[in-house]
Amino acid sequence: MTKHEKAAEADPRERMREIQAEFSARGDALGWFEAVYQEAAGSNETIPWADLEPNRYFRAWAEQVGLSGEGRSALVVGCGLGDDARYLYDLGFTVTGFDISPTAIDWAKRLHAETDIRFEVMDLFEPFRGWLGAFEFVLEIYTIQPLPLEIRERTIDAIASFVAPSGELVVVTRGREDDEEPEELPWPMSRRELSRFEIHGFEQTYFEVMPGDDETPQNRFVVVYER
Repeated sequence: MTKHEKAAEADPRERMREIQAEFSARGDALGWFEAVYQEAAGSNETIPWADLEPNRYFRAWAEQVGLSGEGRSALVVGCGLGDDARYLYDLGFTVTGFDISPTAIDWAKRLHAETDIRFEVMDLFEPFRGWLGAFEFVLEIYTIQPLPLEIRERTIDAIASFVAPSGELVVVTRGREDDEEPEELPWPMSRRELSRFEIHGFEQTYFEVMPGDDETPQNRFVVVYER
């Protein structure tokens, strides 16, 4: 059985956890993302987070507040196939998206070829120096939660570094209580963990708990910070 046939037969979330565990056992915390996209072989249905539409929790917030880009620079962290980047582009932002997976970035470029969204391959922990403090709006959806808990603070610090003075950061994540132990990938975030953004000069201006769905019932946190 080929890797693609194996992926097609498996539950996408369970297969994702298998791949992550294989790489983690080798001491590689990040390589599994590329493996997931490669194994998908062009089928987004085998990638749990690749819906080919913007995240519905982010979109609900954006519609609620009447989000408008007005040419502002926006960065999408871990952009995957670029659905959220495209949503921001359609709202009038000047958009950049990055992902550690070359396969995902090539895929995103093809999907959104008619736009001028800038898609780049980049490791969150080895950022392009010109990007630090460079973006007026930064969007982080589900990138922190699949990374190992032992590098969670480092991950938050890295994301915070992209936001310009007076810029805005929006975080969408699965949520848990402060005293609740995360059990499996993706590991939800607590309010206490999120508060680390505040040491980087951010003020939390919005926090909403949104209910999950039938497939993933965990509550979602939608959090907005201003620097």
